[in-house]
Amino acid sequence: MRRLALFSAVLLLTGVTVPASAHRPVRVPGAQHQEVARLADLTTTGTVASGHTNPADYAGLTHAGLPSPSGIPGVQIDGYFPDNSRTNTNHGWNHDSQFVVRLPDRWNGGLVVSGSPGVRAQYANDKAISDYVLSLGYAFAATDKGNTGAEFFTDGVRPGDAIVEWNLRMTQLTRAARATVGQYYDRAPREVVAAGISNGGYLVRWQLENHPDLYTRGVDLEGTLWTANGPNLFTFLPPAIRGYEQQSPELITGAGFDPKSDFLWDYHYTVYWKLTQRIYAAELDPSYTGSEADYDYARRPEAHKAIRRIALTGRIGKPLVTIQGTYDSLLPITQDSDVYAAMARRTGLHTYLRVEAGNHVDGLVDAHPDQLVPLVPLLQQAIRTPS
Repeated sequence: MRRLALFSAVLLLTGVTVPASAHRPVRVPGAQHQEVARLADLTTTGTVASGHTNPADYAGLTHAGLPSPSGIPGVQIDGYFPDNSRTNTNHGWNHDSQFVVRLPDRWNGGLVVSGSPGVRAQYANDKAISDYVLSLGYAFAATDKGNTGAEFFTDGVRPGDAIVEWNLRMTQLTRAARATVGQYYDRAPREVVAAGISNGGYLVRWQLENHPDLYTRGVDLEGTLWTANGPNLFTFLPPAIRGYEQQSPELITGAGFDPKSDFLWDYHYTVYWKLTQRIYAAELDPSYTGSEADYDYARRPEAHKAIRRIALTGRIGKPLVTIQGTYDSLLPITQDSDVYAAMARRTGLHTYLRVEAGNHVDGLVDAHPDQLVPLVPLLQQAIRTPS
C-alpha cells in the first residue's frame, strides 16, 4: 500500500491523472484467467523489456521508419477466456482465446479493439495499432481470435468453425473491454473503434455488419473478403499459383494481381500463396486432397457452404474506412476492397482509400523502399481522424 501511495504521489507531481478507481482490483468480465500489471510504459518500447509483449507476433508487419512512441504508463491485463483449444503458446499458457487490455493513465475517453492479422496471436497489432493509439490516450484491447498458427483449422468440428470463432471472440472481447474500461475509469467509453489488418480487417467488417451497436466506427486495412459466390481466396490464389508454376504472368494478372507488382511474386509464392491456400482449404474444404494449383472452387460445393457461414454482406451499420494498396500481392485489390467498397456503397457509411503501390505487409517496404508505400501510417491516421 505504501508503494502505491508513493507511486501515486510521483504521478501527481508529473501531471499524470490516475483514475480514483485505479487502486481497486480490475476484472475483465468472463475471463478464466488474468494477470494485472502496472507498467511504466505500455508501448513496445517498454513491454519488450518487461516481457509484456511478444515481438514474434508482430514481426514484419511494419516498416523500420514507423515512429515508435514511448513513456506511456498505465495498467496492462493479460489473460484468456474459457476455451478448449491450445494453439497459442504465449506466456506458456498453451491456451487459446488469449487477450490483452491496456489502460493508459492519460485516457482520452476512447477504446480501440482489434483482432490479430493472419493467424498470429494477440500482440500482433502492438506496433501497428496499440503503440499509436496509446500515444493518443486510447485504451486498447486485442484478441488472438480463439485459435492461432498454421494449424488453426484443427480447432472446431464443422468446416468453418475456426473462423466463426474469430468473430465470436472479437465480439466477446469488445463487450468485456467496454465493461473493463468503464470499471477502471468510472465511466463508459465515449468512442469504441474497431481496427484491424488483413484477417483483423475482416473482423472489423463483420462486426460492423453484425454488431454495429458495440462500436462507434471502424477502420480496416486490406480486410480479407469472403463471399460464397466469389471473389474469395479460393478464386484467385489457385490460378496465381498455377501461373507462377507454369511461368505464365498472364494467369497471375488474370487472377487480379497488378502486373506492376511482379517484383513481389517470387516472395509471395514462396511464403504466402501455397501456404494460405493449403490451410484455408483445410479449414473450409477439408475433404480436398489435390494440389494448391489444381483447386477449383466452382466444383467445391462444400466450400461454398462453409463460406456462407462467414461471408460478408457489405451491410455495415456504422462508419467504416477501408484502406488497401494496389500492389497487394496476397489479396489483390481488384478481388477484395474494390469489391467490398461496391458492396458497402449503398449504406452511405463507407469511405475507401485506394493507395497506389501499397502492399499487404509494410515489412517489405524496407526491402523495396523505392517501389512500395507503407500503409500502416494511413491506418493510424484513419483511427485518429473520423471520416
